[in-house]
Amino acid sequence: MTDPIADFLTRVRNATQARHKVVEIPASNLKKEMTKILFQKGYILNYKFMEDEKQGVIKIALKYDPITKISAIKKLQRASRPGLRRYAGYREVPRVLNGLGIAILSTSKGVMTDKEARAEKVGGEVLCYVY
Repeated sequence: MTDPIADFLTRVRNATQARHKVVEIPASNLKKEMTKILFQKGYILNYKFMEDEKQGVIKIALKYDPITKISAIKKLQRASRPGLRRYAGYREVPRVLNGLGIAILSTSKGVMTDKEARAEKVGGEVLCYVY
């Protein structure tokens, strides 16, 4: 696998389109931090880190509207990719849907959202957009 972040996003995207309740994803430290951000911002119901002998698994409980059955995640879009990395200084960090969505960044101070990066005045690699 050449792009584990794209695989993470694709698994979550496919599970929401198929209306699955839980999705399992191979774990890494970056994926764990992205999952924590998605939980803090209310895009997923819950998550659990399962430790295996080798890599480990992240189990994510997806969030849907109880009446309309529409997913809380409308769109997951990869911004930076292995062939074309996208970096932004804290002044150029993109706003997603005029502040309604989030951009997840990998910075020197860890993985954080676009709003946190502006507040900390730190830039980094723009990993993905979520709304």
